[in-house]
Amino acid sequence: MLRRNIRLRREYLYRKSLEGKERLLFEKKRKIREALQGKSYSYRAQKRGGRTSAKKSISKMKILLELKFVFPNAQRMNRGSQVTRHDIKDKNAIGTMPEAYPHLILNNFKTQLGERTANILKHLFPVPKPDTKRIITFANQSDYVSFRHHIYEKPGGPKSVVLKEIGPRFELRLYQIKLGTVDQSEAQIEWVIRPYMNTTKKRKFLGD
Repeated sequence: MLRRNIRLRREYLYRKSLEGKERLLFEKKRKIREALQGKSYSYRAQKRGGRTSAKKSISKMKILLELKFVFPNAQRMNRGSQVTRHDIKDKNAIGTMPEAYPHLILNNFKTQLGERTANILKHLFPVPKPDTKRIITFANQSDYVSFRHHIYEKPGGPKSVVLKEIGPRFELRLYQIKLGTVDQSEAQIEWVIRPYMNTTKKRKFLGD
């Protein structure tokens, strides 16, 4: 009984901490939507450890604009570790962002939750044409999902395949699955990461 009360108390405090974060995320979403629609947006530069908040905001806008091309009907994605197309060294090799629907590679989603996550990722994209040369990879390792974006060519015939990374590149971690759409605050939560889950180092939720 005591352990249950401790767990409930911990979850209550965690939910209360999210209320302020949700308001901040809503405000960020509004500003990003205005920027994507071509409206003016001002940045106030504040020095923080040698870098400015304006530079961070510009970097965030770059990755958001690139994700608009990667994910059909994309609305918002919280940014973590990421590399934009402009950060890739071989700029001559990346070319323009293709608009063809991609083939998908979903690696190491072996648990029940992993299969559910892979199914959600799969349905973000329409069915591609058989001859499309665009490939998107979601590779899970220790519950961190690496996103990679490539095109392939066959310069030497059918048996010769060359991959070219075109970006962006970033890491994802599953936070929450809701039985509804993003804008439905009352939607039932199917799964959510809990604070105490960060201490379960040996347990893998998505795969090996």
